[in-house]
Order: sequence, then C-alpha cells, then structure tokens
Amino acid sequence: QVQLVESGGRLVQAGGSLRLSCAASGRTFTTYCMGWFRQAPGKEREFVATINWRGSDTNYADSVKGRFTISGDNAKNTMYLQMNSLKPEDTAVYYCAVSVNYRPFSISRRSGHYDYWGQGTQVTVSS
Repeated sequence: QVQLVESGGRLVQAGGSLRLSCAASGRTFTTYCMGWFRQAPGKEREFVATINWRGSDTNYADSVKGRFTISGDNAKNTMYLQMNSLKPEDTAVYYCAVSVNYRPFSISRRSGHYDYWGQGTQVTVSS
C-alpha cells in the first residue's frame, strides 16, 4: 500500500507561483512513476505532468509546458509541482498519483496506469 498526501494549494493571483507537495508513505520502494493530474469544476480529470522514480524522465501537458516543473526527492519520498505564471484556467483540484504496476522507471500520461491517488489540494487562481 502507498499513501499520498498533497499540500500547498491555495488562492493566488494570476501570474503568481505555487509549489505543490505530495508526500508518499508505505511501500514507496515499489513506485515506478508518479504524476500530477487536475480536475476543474464540471470537467474531467486531466493529465498535468509525470516523472519516473529516478527523476530521469518527465513529460508535461501542452497547457503547462514551460510554466510547471515536476520533481522528486527520493530521500524524502516527496514529489513536487512548481507552478509559475499561473493563469485562471489553472484553477482546479490537483491530485498526485503513483504507479506500482506499470512499466518500471517509465512515465505515463494515462490516469489508468496509476494505482494510488491522493485526496487532492485546491488551487484557485484569481484574475
């Protein structure tokens, strides 16, 4: 089992920055890839960013590329999402997720590849 707890979401003005954290506990040595997804009101959950456990490969949604950076600290079992130049359309509940069954040391944009999810943290960007 893997437990995930997100933090860092809050209200911020457009153009501002936030850093989300995702603390993992449990059998984290079995995690292979990690990701961030988000869900805005009335919309489906969408992919934001993914990173493999080694941190050697990342991938981003086009809508956040160049503004968001995903990273991980293996020693702390924590993943981060640095979000810069925030826009009102970034407003959503952000979820972190980990995969223990997908291909080792890979990355994935597909939510179906992830086995464990956090409870979500609200990010609100005002215009």
